[in-house]
Amino acid sequence: MDPITNPYAPGAGQRPPELAGRDEQLRTFDVVLERIARGRAERSIVLTGLRGVGKTVLLNALRSSAVRADWGTGKFEARPDQRLRRPLAAAAHQAVRELGHPRGEDIDQVLGSIKAFALRDTPTGAKLRERWQPGIDAPAVTGRADSGDIEIDLVELFTDIGGLAADVGKGVAFFIDEMQDLDPEDVSALCAACHEISQSGLPVIVVGAGLPHLPAVLSASKSYSERLFRYSRIDRLPRDSADRALVGPAAEEGCEFTPEALDEMYAVTAGYPYFIQAYGKVVWDVAPSSPVTAEDIRVAVPEAESELAVGFFGSRFERATPAEREYLRAMADAALVNPLAGEADSGGEGSPDDVAAYVREGVAEREAVPTSAVADVLGRKPQSLSPARDALIKKGLIYSGERGLIAFTVPHFGRYLRTQS
Repeated sequence: MDPITNPYAPGAGQRPPELAGRDEQLRTFDVVLERIARGRAERSIVLTGLRGVGKTVLLNALRSSAVRADWGTGKFEARPDQRLRRPLAAAAHQAVRELGHPRGEDIDQVLGSIKAFALRDTPTGAKLRERWQPGIDAPAVTGRADSGDIEIDLVELFTDIGGLAADVGKGVAFFIDEMQDLDPEDVSALCAACHEISQSGLPVIVVGAGLPHLPAVLSASKSYSERLFRYSRIDRLPRDSADRALVGPAAEEGCEFTPEALDEMYAVTAGYPYFIQAYGKVVWDVAPSSPVTAEDIRVAVPEAESELAVGFFGSRFERATPAEREYLRAMADAALVNPLAGEADSGGEGSPDDVAAYVREGVAEREAVPTSAVADVLGRKPQSLSPARDALIKKGLIYSGERGLIAFTVPHFGRYLRTQS
């Protein structure tokens, strides 16, 4: 079929596959916006899930909902090497501008607070040319959000912004992607600010997205964090939603899938939105005509897997050191289970050539494996592997949902590793 009209290509302008099956989250967020607009207390929101389940796309969709509700919004992606002040100040500046408040003393006061909050990011004693200046056309306010204590300053900043939003009958929403990468001190400050805003009833909300261990990160920061956030686990799509993610965009281009093709596609993608889009793009390019058949899927699988091996899996694997790669491979072997045989499979390099073969042959993976099992595969003591494990967690390649257990942050990563020499 015509590759120019490929509805699964990035930026194709079609309904993103990742949004299929997310109606519940969208409806819930609309209710949250309405409750806050009416002055009701409501919790901030945290989306968690593996990479490739569509958290970022859903986060953007929720932001669009806030914009349609005439809220001020700001969004940024947390990074391990960056503290909170600069990106949050930029997001706050954008949100205040979107409120549409007429320029006057009130808005200048809030913009001045944002500028003062941002300027505290400049190291003491820095030369003039090294001082970062936010693009805010208002003088910094002295004595507001500028104490240098991030918790005090963030509470004051949110209070000022929330007061301005309440004056104009609107709200402000901050959207934070990769939230687990925030500095622990910044996480604590964010929790404290959310708690203060909730107590005061001001129309400010935080919507964060991150890996599955994000709730544990928040809980470790503040014991009361479970009362601050509404947690929503974003997982792979159920069969009917996965089928809609394929059939909907294709139907707009006059194309259909046979039932057998949908069966085959769900077998290779397991319902993960990123894989649905990646495989769907290649299938569209190789299928000669409509309807798409199961054979078209099988022909497309090797090319799709090659693209994933480079762009999705390989780019992450390359970030690991040799010792960390050894740990990852041991995790892949320890996670492999053959339910038909009723016992763990030692794995190794003789794995099936494609992902679909795992499904057909009844081979499955544990979602999480004990750190002791990884040590057993390597013939090492668990304590000696702690540096590699901790480094991989910091790089976002694995996570620990509970003590003694670890898992890949990327779906099918173990399968990928077992097909590599």
